[in-house]
Amino acid sequence: MKKLFLIIGAPGSGKTTDASIIAGKHEDIVHYSTGDMLREEVASGSELGQTIESYISKGALVPLDIIVNTIVSAINNAPVDTILIDGYPRSTEQMTAFDEIVSKEDNIELTSVIEVRVSEAVARERILGRAAEAAPGEQRSDDSEEVFNDRMKIYTDPLAEIQAFYTEKNLLKVIDGERTLDPIVADMEAFILDNK
Repeated sequence: MKKLFLIIGAPGSGKTTDASIIAGKHEDIVHYSTGDMLREEVASGSELGQTIESYISKGALVPLDIIVNTIVSAINNAPVDTILIDGYPRSTEQMTAFDEIVSKEDNIELTSVIEVRVSEAVARERILGRAAEAAPGEQRSDDSEEVFNDRMKIYTDPLAEIQAFYTEKNLLKVIDGERTLDPIVADMEAFILDNK
């Protein structure tokens, strides 16, 4: 049985860094970032990658079927049974579609949805600070103030509904993401190890 932990948080919440550190410390845990999975597809230069890039470069959501298929395929092909996926779901449609698919999959159990919670002010400071520090050519195409505003709105608009959905299923775990890295990672790691 694959134990799945979804990790959500605003742009700049640190969710990808947190999950990758934890997976790096434990051989029986694997981490996938939806952003990384999509960026890898873009980098491959495939037709699907070009389609994905046309959405990402505008800060828009990649279509539902592309995302869900990418994620379910990654889970089923994962080399271990504890899987962390960050950056998903980003909409109520993604959440509902994923819930329907996972409920039909005998070998996947959604164990928890972990929210790394930060204020918009902290998220903005982290993202735009990252953009300012990047060397020329290393700046991500999605690190501009305009795109940040779009991404933040995309994140916050469905958030209350996503929180309510997973709270009702007793799956939501909130972690304070405004602290320094070590205590955030320690909290998330302890929770995952207790529940995997």
